[in-house]
Order: sequence, then C-alpha cells, then structure tokens
Amino acid sequence: MDDQNKNLILASVLSMLVLIVWFVLFPPPVPEEQVTGAADAISTPVELPAIDQETQVVADEQVATTAQAARVTVDTPRISGSISTVGARLDTLQLKDFRVSLDEGAENVRVLKPLGEDEAFYSTFGWMALSGADATAMPTPDTIWEIQGNDTLTPDAAVTLTWNNGQGLNFIHEVSVDEDFLFTVRQSVENTSGQEATLRPYGLLRRHGEPSDVKNFFILHEGIIRMTDGELSEDGYSDVADFDIDPREGTHADRLDVAESGWIGFTDHYWMSVLAPEKGTGFRSTAKYFEASNIYQTEAVSNPLVVANGTAVSATTQMFVGAKEWETIRNYEKTGIEGFLDSIDWGWFFFITKPMFAVLHWLNLLIGNMGWAIIGLTLLIKALLFPLAYKSYVSMAKMKELQPEMEKIKKQAGDDRQKMQQMTMKLYQEKKVNPAAGCLPILVQIPIFFSLYKVIFVTLELRHAPWFGWIKDLSAPDPSSIWNLFGLLPYAVPSQDGIFVFIALGILPILLGISMWLQQKLNPAPTDPTQAMIFAWMPWVFMFMLGSFASGLVIYWIANNMITFTQQYLIMRSQGFKPDVFGNIRQSFQRKKAE
Repeated sequence: MDDQNKNLILASVLSMLVLIVWFVLFPPPVPEEQVTGAADAISTPVELPAIDQETQVVADEQVATTAQAARVTVDTPRISGSISTVGARLDTLQLKDFRVSLDEGAENVRVLKPLGEDEAFYSTFGWMALSGADATAMPTPDTIWEIQGNDTLTPDAAVTLTWNNGQGLNFIHEVSVDEDFLFTVRQSVENTSGQEATLRPYGLLRRHGEPSDVKNFFILHEGIIRMTDGELSEDGYSDVADFDIDPREGTHADRLDVAESGWIGFTDHYWMSVLAPEKGTGFRSTAKYFEASNIYQTEAVSNPLVVANGTAVSATTQMFVGAKEWETIRNYEKTGIEGFLDSIDWGWFFFITKPMFAVLHWLNLLIGNMGWAIIGLTLLIKALLFPLAYKSYVSMAKMKELQPEMEKIKKQAGDDRQKMQQMTMKLYQEKKVNPAAGCLPILVQIPIFFSLYKVIFVTLELRHAPWFGWIKDLSAPDPSSIWNLFGLLPYAVPSQDGIFVFIALGILPILLGISMWLQQKLNPAPTDPTQAMIFAWMPWVFMFMLGSFASGLVIYWIANNMITFTQQYLIMRSQGFKPDVFGNIRQSFQRKKAE
C-alpha cells in the first residue's frame, strides 16, 4: 500500500467517522437588595401561583378579566397584535411575513400569546416602591390601565396608558413601535403626593411552561439569553430550573447587575423576545423559574429613581419581539443595542460562521436566490483554499510519478519495514514531496462543513427559502423520494421518520453520491481489496448519511465535490499526469465482473 493511498484513505475514513459521530450525537431534528411590599408584583407570578383547586379558580377569574379588558391594537407592516389594559401587557403578536409551514393557508407565526391560552407568553411593565410611597399602591401585572386618546399602535402613532394610585402618584405608560420588531416603552411617574418617593421601574417577560416546539438540539440554543456589559450568557430551560433557590422568594433565580448596557429575554429557534433598558442607566438582570406554577420569567429592573414632590421621572426600555433576521438585528446593534448580533447562535466556530453568513447574505442580495448563493459561497471558499488545494494536488501528481521508484524500494527492502520507511522518506526529501499534503484539503473542509451546517440550521434566512423546482425550503431535507420515482408516480411517500430517513432518498442525496463517486475515479482503484472496498462504499454511505440533512448543505457538498473534481483534474494535467476517468470507471466495472 503506497503512502498516497494510505493518506487518502485515512483522511476519508476520519472525515466519515467525524460525520457519523456528529450525525449520531446531533441528528437533524424532524424541535440584591430586598424590596418589600410592591416587590411581590415582580417576584411572584400572581396569575398562577400554584396549580391546585383553590388557586385555579383565581387564575380562571384573571383569565376572564384579561379577555374582557379593553385592548390597544398593534398594526405595523410586519406585525399585528394587541396590548391588554390589564397590566399593560403586550400579549398578542403575530408576524405577517412568516407562516408556520409552506402549506397553503398556513397561519402566521405567533410569538406572544395571552393568559388563558396554552403556552401563554407576554410582557408587562410596572413599578416597585422603595421608600416614600405605599408599596401596595404600585402598578402590578394585574393593574387595569386607561387608554388616553389613540387606541391603535402603529409606526406613526404611539399610544399612552395611564393609572393613578389615588395617593398622589400618576403613572404614564407610552408605547411606540418601528417598522420592524422594536417597541420603545417609556415609563413615567408624576409625584403630587406631598413627599419624596424612591421607585424602581421594571419590565418582564413571562412564559408559562417550556414551549412544546423546543428542539432540544445541541447545536441550537433555546431558552434564556442575555448580554451583561459585553458578556453573553445562555441558559436552557432545564438550566433555569436548576438555579439555586432564592430563600426570599422561594424561586429558582439568577441575578446579574448590569452597569452600562445589556439585554435579557427568551430566544427560540427563529424568534426572540428581549428587554433592553436604555444604555447607561444600569439595571438588574434576572432569570427566574417558578416551579409550583411552571413559569419562566426574565426581568429588567432599572436602578432606583428619586421623585421629588411636584416633579416627574421616566425610564425607557426597548423591547424586541420578532424574527431573528440578521440584517434587522445588525441594524439594531448599530443603533444602540450592544452585542445584539450575538443573539443569533453562531456556536463555537463563530469566527467562521459569522463572516460566512455575512458573505452568504451578501451573495443572496446580489443573486436573489439563497440556493445559488450557497453555490457562490462554495466557489469563494474553494478560491480561498486554492493555494492549499494546488499544493496538495501537485503533491499527489508527484506521488504518482514516484510509483515506479516506490516499487523498487519495496523490492529492495523486502520485509524490513524500517529500511523501507527510511528509504521512502529519503526519496520524499530528494523529490520534495509531502505525502501528508493530500489530507489537508479534506481536513480543512471539516470545520467549514460544520460551520455551514450551523449557519443553515440556525439562521432564519434559510427557513422556507426556495432554490428552484421541487426545492422549496433549503433548511429542510430534499422532499423528493425514490419511493414515488421523485414525484412521477401519483402517490405520497412514507413519512421520513425512523428508518425512512435513510431509505427515502431524494434527488440531491443521489447526486451527492454520484459526485463523490466521480471524484474517486480521478485515480485508479487501490489494488488492496480492503482499500478498494472502502472506496467503493464510501460515496453511497455518505449519500444515505446526508440524505436527511438540509438541502442547502447537500447543495454545498455537491458543488464542493464538482469544483474539487475540476481543480484536481486540471492541476494533475498541468503536472504531466493525465487522469483517465473513463478508464478507471471501466476498470472498476471489470473488477466487479471478475469478482
């Protein structure tokens, strides 16, 4: 067995093993200070403190109150929903640009849901009294606010909600929204009580139970996400449930103090809801889990504000509720929400995935199709790695030239393996050949492949993005199937679950296998039977392995194989070695017949 074949087999087998391990482990999914009194409004989920007969009656009454309360309509070019006057809750929000599936008549994606529905999820804002005011006379998540004037929130028209506690404090809640997904909430309080008061404004996001569509997939973070003065932290739902118990509240809680800038909230696969207090004001960032009621909560509690008699103070919080679009989030980061682009889960290879997606996004804007953009990205990657590929393929061509001399060394050395290795290394040094160079392009492809897999899986821009023909969603597997001759026969194919994931092959996986097979035929089949068997099976093993991966990833792999084939063919010819592709194909068929 010559060293060239050894290295090629080693690199190929290692790549296959890494992919197999990756596939098995990560299969593509088919998902401070103690404040008394009014502090309870933020630390206790008053809607559903426990699940038992007595408290369920209270919860039912609160659901009825929420349903009957007046509402502010939210209507922008990209979202629709409403704000309940109960607790000034933004609790209904749909995305006009996104649907739950590609099926005709599919509903719009719902990000927020009101109390009373399964998996209720909403935001609310309020105040906590520290001194100079009755702690029980603060607005809570259940306070009924009054609409002042306009009752429809649009990018051109803000809305105002007010509530007077009857003790000289008038609370004002002003909400505005932009053309995309960013709300701005300005909380104000006017003091005519006759004495100074110290208050803390807060905003919170409350989620009833873990979402049913959580993927629980290692490659993707879903759950609590927050930025604390430049440091990103991520906690899954199980992590929050394992936080230490706060003895003051009896809840699982984790508090961080933000000095200058930060944000906190919940992230899903493609959607996100976070609170971002005004930069430079400082706040307490808290993640909680109420075990008795199965409620997850994130809080942004601003620093104390002193309100002298006859004056007013205010605090501003931005709230993002919407789709994790790269360009939209990047623009929000540029305009003041620091580190916001890191809310997209770029993973361990962020130094590759972030620039990779930036280039992919640019190509998509240039070409107008994400599928062709992936092929364009493949071309750019291959161009970037061309010097390495050139060196590798030149080395492979020289190794071919050394075959006669290698055969002589084998005869001279006989069974003395040490002598053969010494003579071989001397030959390599004289001819300036690096036998390991052939492995480098394959090994470099591994982090690139994983990074692209990450990009395709986590980024919203690939979701429901078409290529052409039957490929309507680049983030999903090829929907065609050999079971109905790729749509030619008039019946549906078995669901791609379990074993059918591997045998319900579509057109793209088959093209992938063929492209790998052709790439092999640039060289004659190894004479060693074991090597020949490994090489013969490898394309088809990869074909079945990657058959259930996202179509965008398979497109990349096919394009990469064909570009590699072309590069290797031309470079080897330039070095005086002419690959006999058709001859190698005939030879492989003849060998099979002989067997």
